Amino acid sequence: AHIVPDSGIFQGQTALVQLNHEGTVLTSAVAQDIAYEVDGWGSDEYPNSLLGVVALLRQTLMDASWYREANAKTKQFPQNNEPFKENKDLDILSDWRKGNKPFIFETSHELSVLRSFNISDEFQLNSWIRGSGYEYRRISEIAKVNPFIILPLDFPSTPDLSHPYQALSFSTSELKHWDMAPDNPAVLIDHGISVALTSNGLNGKEFRKNLSRAVERGLSETDALAALTSIPAEKMGKGDQLGKIKQGFLANLTIVDGNYFQNKSKVVSTWIGGEEYPVLPKYDTDITGEWKLTMGKKWYQLELKKKNNSYSGTIIQDTTKFKLSKLKIGGRFISWQVTLDSTAGPSRFTGHILENRMEGTAHDLQLSWSALKTGVLDEEDEKKEEKENRSELSVFYPEGTYGLENNLQRESQSILVQNTTVWTCGNQGILEGVDILFEDGKVQKIGYSLNPPRGVTKIDGTGKHITPGLIDCHSHSAAFSINEGTQSITAEVRIQDVMNSDDITIYRQLAGGLTMANILHGSANTIGGQNAVIKMRWGATPEYLLYENAMPGIKFALGENVKQSNWGDDNTTRYPQTRMGVEQILRDAFTSAVEYQTEWNDYRNNKKKWKKKVPPRQDLELDALVEILEGKRQIHCHSYRQDEILMLTRVAEDFGFTIGTFQHVLEGYKVADRLREHGANASTFSDWWAYKYEVIDAIPYNGALMTDVGVIVSFNSDSRELARRMNT
Repeated sequence: AHIVPDSGIFQGQTALVQLNHEGTVLTSAVAQDIAYEVDGWGSDEYPNSLLGVVALLRQTLMDASWYREANAKTKQFPQNNEPFKENKDLDILSDWRKGNKPFIFETSHELSVLRSFNISDEFQLNSWIRGSGYEYRRISEIAKVNPFIILPLDFPSTPDLSHPYQALSFSTSELKHWDMAPDNPAVLIDHGISVALTSNGLNGKEFRKNLSRAVERGLSETDALAALTSIPAEKMGKGDQLGKIKQGFLANLTIVDGNYFQNKSKVVSTWIGGEEYPVLPKYDTDITGEWKLTMGKKWYQLELKKKNNSYSGTIIQDTTKFKLSKLKIGGRFISWQVTLDSTAGPSRFTGHILENRMEGTAHDLQLSWSALKTGVLDEEDEKKEEKENRSELSVFYPEGTYGLENNLQRESQSILVQNTTVWTCGNQGILEGVDILFEDGKVQKIGYSLNPPRGVTKIDGTGKHITPGLIDCHSHSAAFSINEGTQSITAEVRIQDVMNSDDITIYRQLAGGLTMANILHGSANTIGGQNAVIKMRWGATPEYLLYENAMPGIKFALGENVKQSNWGDDNTTRYPQTRMGVEQILRDAFTSAVEYQTEWNDYRNNKKKWKKKVPPRQDLELDALVEILEGKRQIHCHSYRQDEILMLTRVAEDFGFTIGTFQHVLEGYKVADRLREHGANASTFSDWWAYKYEVIDAIPYNGALMTDVGVIVSFNSDSRELARRMNT
C-alpha cells in the first residue's frame, strides 16, 4: 500500500509498505504530498484561505531553492557569511526538487488540477495528481499535460428523487456527475493518461463495486488490472519487483474464486512475500438445501438458500414460516437469529457444520439443536443484472444548466451588425443607422451600408444600441477565495491563483452587459493581495479569463475593516488596531521594501562582491511592494474618509509612487482637487451609501463632483448582484 500523510499543506513523505504482519517498508520516501488544506475564515493562523495556501506553497518552494545555494555558500565561505541556521524541511525539499522526485497534488475538482499544473510548471516539479473524479470535465486541457493520476473510484451515490421537493435540491451539474462519473477512468485512459486506481475515501465493498461499474462503462479489464498493479509499481520505482507475476518478483498475489472484476467473485486469499493471508475460511461448506432441525422433542423443516454469495434461511413448522435474520457462515461455524414466539424476542442460534450435519445451541431457549440434511432445493434463476453503458450525456463548459456544449473560442468569428446605433465614447459621439463589423474579436469597420464579407454572420441591429463593453473596476466574482485575513500585509497572495471560471456570476453578469472586471482581494488587510483583470469568457478555463494586457495591481484598504473595529470583540489583537497604526504599518512596509530593493540591486550590479556571499532571499510579499515602488504595479485602495485618503497620498509621495485608484472613495468629493493633483483615479458607487457609520458623509453627487474637478471616475459594483445591472 502507498501510505500518505493526511494533515497540513506540505503533508510530508509518502511510503510504500507491504501489508504483512511486520509492515515491511519497501520505500520510505516515494513522494511529497501537497494538499490545498484550508482552516477557513475563523482561523487566525496563516493561511486561512486558498489564496494564502497557494502563496505559501510558492514561497516555500522558492525558499527551498534559495536554501540549497545559501547553505552551500555558507559552508564554502564561512568567513564571508553569518552563521547559517539549518532548516531540515527546506533541506529535504531542496534535495527532493534536485532529484526530480514526485510531488503529489491532492485535488478536489477539475480546476484544482489545472491550478496544480500551473504551480508545477512554475517550479518545474515532477508532479502527480490525486484525482477527484471530475477530470472528464476538462479532459482536453488535462490530456495536454499528460500527468500521472492516482484516481479514487469515489462515485456519487444515487440521488433520492422520490419527492418533487427533494428532487429540486439537486443541481443539473450534480445529476450529470452522478451519471457521468463512472466513465471517468475510461475517459482518462482513452486520452493516453497514465492512471493508478486507489480505494482512498472508500470502504472495501464500494471499491470493488465501483471498479466493476467502471469496467462496464468502458475501462478494459487489462487497463484496470494494470492500474492496480504494474503502473503503480513502476511509478513508485518498484517495477522490477512488484506488479507482475514474473520470475524473481515478490510473490504478492491476489487469489479470487472468479473474475476479479465481477461483483459476485470473492477474494479467497492474498499472498504477501510468499506468505498466505486467508480472506475466506479454507473450509467453506455448501449448506444450501433442506434440513431436518431438531430442538428438544420438536422438529422443524429448515431451508437454506444462497444467492450472490449471501445466505438466507427459513424455519417451517406446518404452514408457518419463520425467517432467519443475521445469518452468518464462517468456515465451519454458523449463527442466526429467529423469532419463533411472537410474544418473545428473537432467539440466538450458534453451531458448527459437520458435512451433512449441524449441531449447536439455541441460547435464549436454553436448548441444544441439531440438523440433518435431507435434500436439495430447486435452484432459482439468478436475476441477471443489467450492465451499465457509457453515459449518453455531453460535457458542458462549464458543467451545469447554462454551460456551452463545446469549449471552442468564438473570437475568430466575423460578425456584421447592421443599421444600429453606436455609442463610440469617442470624438464621433453617437452614430445612428450605421453598420459595425467585428473580425478576430476586434472592431474592424464602422460605417454606413458596409459590404458584408464572405461568410460573415449578419445581425439586424435595428432599434438596438451598441456601447463599449461595460467594465467593473471593483469585483469579487469568479474566484474561489477573496481574502487572506490573518495578517495585515498579504501582498504575496494572487487572485489569479484561485480563479473560478465556472462561477455562474460570469454568465449572469454577461447578460447585464458586463465584459470585463477587476477582481480584487478583499478589504481585511492594509495591504491585501494582487488583483486579476479578466474578460467574462463563459465556458473558458481560468487561464483564458485573464486579460494579459492589464497592468498588474494590488488591493490596499483603509478604515474600519483593516483595524478590525467591525470584526467583533474576539478580534482585537492583530496590528494595527487604529488609523494611526494603519499609516505606520504602511510606512514600515515600504521602508522594508526599499531596503529589499537596494539589496537586490546591489546583488545584480555587483556580482564580484556577492560571489562568496549568500544571495538575497526572494520574498514574494516584498517583490510586490518593490513593483509598486518601480511603477510596475498599481494600487487599488478601499477608502471612505477624506483624512485617510489624504494620508495615503502623502505616504505614496514620500516613497515616490502614485495611487492608481481610490476605490469607493465616498468622501472623494471633499478632496477631489488633491486627488487630481496627486494623479489618482477614483472608482465609486453610483447609489450606495449609509450602510455603516464610516460612510455617513457619502452623497449621490460624489462621482459628478470629482469628474468636474478633473479626476477620472468610474462606477463599480463591489457586488455579484449589482454587477448584473451596471447600466441601470
